[in-house]
Amino acid sequence: MTQASLSWMSAEDVEAQMENNPLLAEWTGPYQGVPDFEAASLDDLEAALEAGMAAHLAEIEAIANNSEPPTFENTIVAMERAGDPIGRVFSYYGIWSSNVSSPEFRAIQQRMAPRLSAYNSAITQNAALFARIAAVRNSDEVADLRPDQQRLVTLVYDGFARNGATLEGEAAERYAAINARLAELHTTFANNVLHDEESYVTYITGDQLSGLPQSFVNAAAAAAAERGREGEYAITNTRSSMDPFLTFSDERALREEVWRTYYNRGDNGDEWDNNAIIAEILQLRDERVGLLGYDNYAQWRLEDRMAQTPERALELMEAVWPAAVARVEEEVAEMQELAASQGEDITIQPWDYRYYMEQVRQARYDLDSNEVKQYLQLDNLRDAMFYVSGELFDFAFSEITDGSVPVWHEDVRVWEVTDRESGDHIGLWYLDPFARTGKRSGAWAGGFRGHTTFDGPENVLATNNSNFVEGAPGEPVLISFDDARTFFHEMGHALHYLSSNVAYPTLNGGVRDYTEFQSQLLERWLLTDPVIENYLVHAETGEPIPDALVERIRASSTFNQGFATTEYLASALVDMYFHTTDPEGIDPDAFERETLERLGMPDELPMRHRSPHFGHIFSGEGYSAGYYGYMWADVLTSDAAEAFAESPGGFYDPEMAERLVEYLFAPRNAIDPAIAYREFRGRDADIAPLMRDRGFPVPGEDNQHEDAGDSE
Repeated sequence: MTQASLSWMSAEDVEAQMENNPLLAEWTGPYQGVPDFEAASLDDLEAALEAGMAAHLAEIEAIANNSEPPTFENTIVAMERAGDPIGRVFSYYGIWSSNVSSPEFRAIQQRMAPRLSAYNSAITQNAALFARIAAVRNSDEVADLRPDQQRLVTLVYDGFARNGATLEGEAAERYAAINARLAELHTTFANNVLHDEESYVTYITGDQLSGLPQSFVNAAAAAAAERGREGEYAITNTRSSMDPFLTFSDERALREEVWRTYYNRGDNGDEWDNNAIIAEILQLRDERVGLLGYDNYAQWRLEDRMAQTPERALELMEAVWPAAVARVEEEVAEMQELAASQGEDITIQPWDYRYYMEQVRQARYDLDSNEVKQYLQLDNLRDAMFYVSGELFDFAFSEITDGSVPVWHEDVRVWEVTDRESGDHIGLWYLDPFARTGKRSGAWAGGFRGHTTFDGPENVLATNNSNFVEGAPGEPVLISFDDARTFFHEMGHALHYLSSNVAYPTLNGGVRDYTEFQSQLLERWLLTDPVIENYLVHAETGEPIPDALVERIRASSTFNQGFATTEYLASALVDMYFHTTDPEGIDPDAFERETLERLGMPDELPMRHRSPHFGHIFSGEGYSAGYYGYMWADVLTSDAAEAFAESPGGFYDPEMAERLVEYLFAPRNAIDPAIAYREFRGRDADIAPLMRDRGFPVPGEDNQHEDAGDSE
């Protein structure tokens, strides 16, 4: 496949776009240059993408057709250097896709998806380029390279070989065609989910607020007013709105309505239904890996990950699943007993689980989630993360308020990150915290530029994005304990970006079942003493959180682990079975239902992400056959947390912090993850700490479990 056959933009038009299109322009201003979101316009996007792709392909052709013998420098490093303009366009594209989406953008996205796929295929299926990459990989020169350079060669070669570079003729053409169609389907899937999140809002009235915390009521009123429904209360179709409503609302019929609305996203039998799209995605993925000689998609996907095979991933999940389901049975029995004691003649349903579990929590631990929220102010938690970042990474954060860094929305704030001791500049951190129309649900981290040194030091531009419900004007934003933990989690990803010491862009990537580990580990600092003592203060009185309340929180650390572990594992297992099954004629809804029945899924709760809105695995391929990775990473997390807990200085032990940065954060993907963890811990990770963390029985240990919620 050549540039000419794909009818890319002419060299003259590319040059004109490079000179005049703001999306392609080099970033200027302070901090080594930043994206100019104020100049960014959707009107320029398609032309910028076309010109950026054409320019990058021209660079690739020059590398592939270099008359000099292939070397690390003129092939691998030259590829690392190529593609800067299109990379800048993708920074804007990502923000339009996730943070400020609109019907106009989605139309462009749909049109460009097959073009972007063809562009990627034109690179990976460039036979001359791959021949040069293979020649470098097989050359004597490799032995003289640094270890990180050797890993770079391996990663580049494997990335091409695993994505169709070895195919020829009709097989290569079919591979590219499948990729183009998948790009369209992934985009449609994501946009269908976003449609349902934006379109299905539950409005309630003042006589339907029983049980809801005042902070939630205020936020729901503001959300309704924003949508032109003054005097009503909007329960938006996102987790950050659904979860607290199901936890606190006394209105059972409304809880069911909100629950069904949320869990039926993408599954409403209309033009935005995703079931047919899932079926086609699974069939195309299976056909594509078949061209490469793999038995199924999961086998291909896991080959370069820590798990290596679907069997090893399933072995881990199936080891935990029985204990999780058994705990659900205990939790449901306790909730059923509580409901009966209140005179409720009901059978616990999925829309009841959070509601009665919250009451059990209060009864057993005298722990009210709304009481805890009063000590979890968003701004304080952000400052707590800055404190932890300083203690572990020697980072300092200083907010930029002079308008020198453009942002994509008025909610976004930006901080400069420097070395706490030397004052050296490291990068910028953007925070986009609040939910709004056009912003996808959930929480995620991203970046516009990664640290590299191969062409001179480049700083990091990192982002964190959340969907907290913004409070009424002048009121502090209070969030749940789970949301606070997620906030720390996503900051872990940002710290992973900011702490990078790698030389080349590719090494800033990661192995998916490892990259969640660093962020999951950072969650453990939320309940460390310095954070508790200095940042968890009451929203109204300013008083620190009482020791007794902290102890109740800690005592409840294994509480509700049946629900949390089972809803997650159900999604991870269905994902793996989707991608290890012959998809011919598959009915996704039926497959999901039958798989859960076979697993013995409790009736009282759903998968965390039902298939029709499971964006992790169907709006792209980052987590497809890889959602298990959160648990794989959690094994590492629990094991590493025990190492900190056992050290002389606990979670702020200087030697442990140094090892944390040196082996687990700074190398990114410059070191094989298994080797990196072994260097940090002195051994491989053990599953026992994970089971202890969740309060599940550990084989071979004396497991006394008199109370499902007791901390062990």
